[in-house]
Amino acid sequence: MSSAVIINFAYIASALAFVFGLKMLGSPATARKGNALSAIGMLLAIVVTLLDQQILTFTWIAVAVLIGSVIGVLTARLVAMTSMPEMVALFNGFGGAASLLVGWAALFGGEASSFVAITIVLSVLIGGVTLSGSLIAWAKLSEKMPGKAITFKGQAFVNGLIVLTLVLNAIWFVQQPVGDSVYLYAVIGVSLVFGIMLVIPIGGADMPVVISLLNSYSGLAACAAGFVLNNNLLIVSGALVGASGIILTNIMCKAMNRSLANVLFSGFKAVKTSTAKVEGEIKPINCEDAYLVLEAASNVVFVPGYGMAVSQAQHVVRELADHLENNGCQVRYAIHPVAGRMPGHMNVLLAEASVPYDQLVEMDAINPQMDQVDVAIVIGANDTVNPAATEDQGSPIYGMPVIQVANARTVFVLKRGMNAGYSGVENPLFYKDNVRMLFGDAKHSVQTIAGEFAA
Repeated sequence: MSSAVIINFAYIASALAFVFGLKMLGSPATARKGNALSAIGMLLAIVVTLLDQQILTFTWIAVAVLIGSVIGVLTARLVAMTSMPEMVALFNGFGGAASLLVGWAALFGGEASSFVAITIVLSVLIGGVTLSGSLIAWAKLSEKMPGKAITFKGQAFVNGLIVLTLVLNAIWFVQQPVGDSVYLYAVIGVSLVFGIMLVIPIGGADMPVVISLLNSYSGLAACAAGFVLNNNLLIVSGALVGASGIILTNIMCKAMNRSLANVLFSGFKAVKTSTAKVEGEIKPINCEDAYLVLEAASNVVFVPGYGMAVSQAQHVVRELADHLENNGCQVRYAIHPVAGRMPGHMNVLLAEASVPYDQLVEMDAINPQMDQVDVAIVIGANDTVNPAATEDQGSPIYGMPVIQVANARTVFVLKRGMNAGYSGVENPLFYKDNVRMLFGDAKHSVQTIAGEFAA
């Protein structure tokens, strides 16, 4: 059997590992195995590609592998779960940067055919947009820059000029595809600017959509780079990432009540504060009284949000849930698709605390049952439980699907204070008659309640 046949078989095996690994990632019960299977497929793909390309020296590759491995291990061990969205944004950016560099380097040493030139332009353009856009997303998520939407007069006109400049320089480059082409440098520079312009007008509440969209962009850039290198496996893996990212983006859009076209064409709008006046009175509760209510409850639903991630309360939440179950109470977790700062953020946190997968209930499934819930415990969630989305037509989040916790018999809201959520919209839930506010650090509050059960 020739080496070419062996290499192609290895590519097929890697592609199958990616496909089945991606399928397994769709369920919390198999996600770990799917991640491991995909990693094995990627390792096989890298090894076979290096052998296929008949590289003369592996010295620099070995150095890069060592550096990358050290960074990867340190990142996995040291980055807190609250910083995971920022890390995902950076990884998307690094993927875009790799595709940009591959497209650029493909021209060194000569000219290219028209088809290869087109794929180079796509690799460079999408990679550049992904790189700079992801860095802006990282800066917003990590609060290195304001998380709110940044807009200015004539922004649409400026973006139009940028797109026109990109198209013209891409066409001129394809006509004369050489390595030192000024048009290629123009595409690289303008694509980086375009990535910045795409993300700065997006407010913090839309970040889950942005992350999934940039993830798709990184896959599309890798797919284009695969055509540049004539590597079938890179084309397949890039297409898988791009397609799955688009599907996830569509899911996020529905959860945010946005159309996919609105996202793809940068139709995000700056979030405006609702002018509706919130009436009512805040009714605080302490941990001891909350314990008495929970002791008598037979049906409790936890609704986690970013505040749970910030306080790292997932483990004590699981501890409290165990006490409730030992007391004969049914416990479930209501998961909103965009809770947190990235898709699946709450699922990952709860999995870290070994919460049983069958207790995680999606928003559409829990809402019809919410009126039968004795106590809904909202931990750091805000926008995803805001009833203004269904009650206030003047609210900027009106029409957004939310978890209807207000329908529960009693609602505990765990917050540090009365600040608005990431969207900046005030939450009338806090003023409803059946809602009690448990102020303070969520981890400490839940731990105190759990201690009452253990006493």
